[in-house]
Amino acid sequence: MTLTASPGHAAGPGPVRAGRREWAALGVLMLPLLLVSMDVSVLYFAIPSISADLRPGATEQLWILDTYGFVLAGLLVTMGSLGDRVGRRRLLLGGAALFGVASVAAAYAHSPGALIAARALLGLAGACLMPATLALIRTLFRDPGQRARAVTLWTAVMASGISLGPVVSGALVEHFWWGSVFLINLPAMALLLLLGPLLLPESKGAAADGPFDLLSAGLSLAALLPLIHGIKEIAKDGWAPLPALGVTCGLLLVVVFVRRQARIAHPMVDLTLIRTRAYGGSVLVNLLAMVATVGFAVFLTQYLQSVLGQSPFEAALWSLVPAGGVLVAAPVAAVLARRVDRAYVMGGGFLVASVGFAWMAGVDRATPLWVVLVACALYAAGLVSAMTLANELALGAAPPERAGSAAAVLESGQELGGALGMAVLGSIGAAVYTAAMPSSAPAAARETLGGALGAPPAVLDAARSAFVEAMGGAAVGAALLMVVAAVVSVALLRGRS
Repeated sequence: MTLTASPGHAAGPGPVRAGRREWAALGVLMLPLLLVSMDVSVLYFAIPSISADLRPGATEQLWILDTYGFVLAGLLVTMGSLGDRVGRRRLLLGGAALFGVASVAAAYAHSPGALIAARALLGLAGACLMPATLALIRTLFRDPGQRARAVTLWTAVMASGISLGPVVSGALVEHFWWGSVFLINLPAMALLLLLGPLLLPESKGAAADGPFDLLSAGLSLAALLPLIHGIKEIAKDGWAPLPALGVTCGLLLVVVFVRRQARIAHPMVDLTLIRTRAYGGSVLVNLLAMVATVGFAVFLTQYLQSVLGQSPFEAALWSLVPAGGVLVAAPVAAVLARRVDRAYVMGGGFLVASVGFAWMAGVDRATPLWVVLVACALYAAGLVSAMTLANELALGAAPPERAGSAAAVLESGQELGGALGMAVLGSIGAAVYTAAMPSSAPAAARETLGGALGAPPAVLDAARSAFVEAMGGAAVGAALLMVVAAVVSVALLRGRS
């Protein structure tokens, strides 16, 4: 599998350097990545309008919000492996077409069931798009330095999309109807379908002629769906038999899936690659980073809205401010990694994030907003810098013929890390909140801050103070986790390239 060099490529020995064509292709790849990541959070402001129009029940509303993420997570491994076999560009373009069709279906859905089905199709299309974008970066950029810059941009766009989703949906719902949050996908997908065949090379893996294992595909979906769903349910409502059973069944199916991959001739997941420190270690530290990122984001959002009294749209805008630290820190980390062992740079990034979380642990209700935002910028800068280097190391460690499945496993680890973050940090925060609330408060107010919003002023004031303490407890947990991630980075990834 080779790339045709475009004008401006360096000649001679060593990796072929990318030219204008490849960088233009990278810009095209960022379009689907931005929209796929935005769709995780784009319904946050649209759901009240959807509820008023479609009248979904409580369970249907939850599925409208969660179906996209569950299907996306459950099918990443399958679609990454499929791309290695049928061609990553072909899968990318097919995913773009399906994403456009599903977006129209979602925008004009006339019932909760139709919207849930459309969101499931969007998840399927997103699972085609995400690993293909990262795998094509592995194909387009053979030079390690250029690939590092490309992966830095990929990571920044993915993180930005999740943050931009609420802002974009808030602006659109304010001026248009709720279906507009889906229709914004259409121009970008049309542009990808137009320019993709011209700019993107087709590539397949060495296993392209091998049979596609439908049983393994079913096992991966059957394992990840109940596992991630169960963890999120436990994080939201506490321990219950049904979510616990889902997590248990998911873990058992993961074991069955792994054992099957070890036995078959053409596995979906290369277990040998996962056992290498460069790849397996990168997946692990990325998972730890997502535990802190997603787990703490829930507290910050509630703090801005329920403690400081900001509107959802205003809170979404303020939550974009820490991205400034990311835009500075990620390129600096990439430059440092070319001069210093990247394991130490990653470890340093995690320690910077730990300092940011420790700073957040000291926040109280009198703390100025700018101090909170600086602390957030600090931990966001450290986290994204470390994640960028981990993504680049994992992608570089994977052979080109396995780029799709390698990218999918990396992204599945991130999805699992996000679910674990909500469970672990959420449990810490819930325990601190309950302990900080006076025993005389109503039962609903002692469980969550949301349960205290309709309570008397004295109870609500106590709940807000207790929530700030809970956020501090979660921040302490995240800070300690980042220290662990720094140690793991140095221990597993030192000297790896």
